[in-house]
Amino acid sequence: MNRKKSLHRKTNETDIEISLNIDGRGQSQISTGIEFFDHMLESFAKHGFFDLKIAAKGDIKVDDHHTVEDVGILLGEAFKEAIGNKKGIKRMAHSIVPMDDALATVAIDISGRSYTVLNFMLKNPNVGDLSTENVEHFFESFASSGKININAKVEGENDHHKIEALFKAFAKSLKDASRIEHDMIPSTKGVL
Repeated sequence: MNRKKSLHRKTNETDIEISLNIDGRGQSQISTGIEFFDHMLESFAKHGFFDLKIAAKGDIKVDDHHTVEDVGILLGEAFKEAIGNKKGIKRMAHSIVPMDDALATVAIDISGRSYTVLNFMLKNPNVGDLSTENVEHFFESFASSGKININAKVEGENDHHKIEALFKAFAKSLKDASRIEHDMIPSTKGVL
């Protein structure tokens, strides 16, 4: 099975190329111009065992919003196209990840429908060069274009730890939900 996809998206605000291999080894080459976001995407690739290449140029002199949003949109779309008709996938999974003071819980349903429930508060306006308000926006953008449900929450004191635990839990639950474990479409409808 070849669960890989490469996509390109160019707008007046961003120019992004993404290559995703769902069944990879956790190797990544990430360059978005937002160093903390790069770190989170590298962590996502490593802990999900996704091979991921992202080259993004955006209007980060304005702010990081458009770049984070468009990476989320394109990565979700790449995931949706790479997973194909979803035959044989586990479909639903969850992960609980601690990181020092933080504890993140993420549940995923590769349902063919998009929805997000995000329950976390970040204290600081930025972690490094990433605006913390864009963390939610990344997950919403991924869920919308990837046609998946994401239910995520995180507790803790340190915003860096909270965000990193979220990305790791997201990666682990997405990988588990993507796992092939049978030869059927896991839905009473017969399609996802």
